[in-house]
Amino acid sequence: MFGLGMTEILVIAIIVLLLFGGKKIPELMNGLGKGVKSFKDGMKEIDVDGQEEAKKE
Repeated sequence: MFGLGMTEILVIAIIVLLLFGGKKIPELMNGLGKGVKSFKDGMKEIDVDGQEEAKKE
């Protein structure tokens, strides 16, 4: 996973927990999930538009 070992991932997780606290992390992950879903939906829309343009030509 991105060239990171288990130790590095654990250190990053501890730093995030210390910076944001336990109560903020679920809110951050929820926002991140919504952002990824929105990005995927946008990419699908662009792909459909591109296919329609190709059919017209």
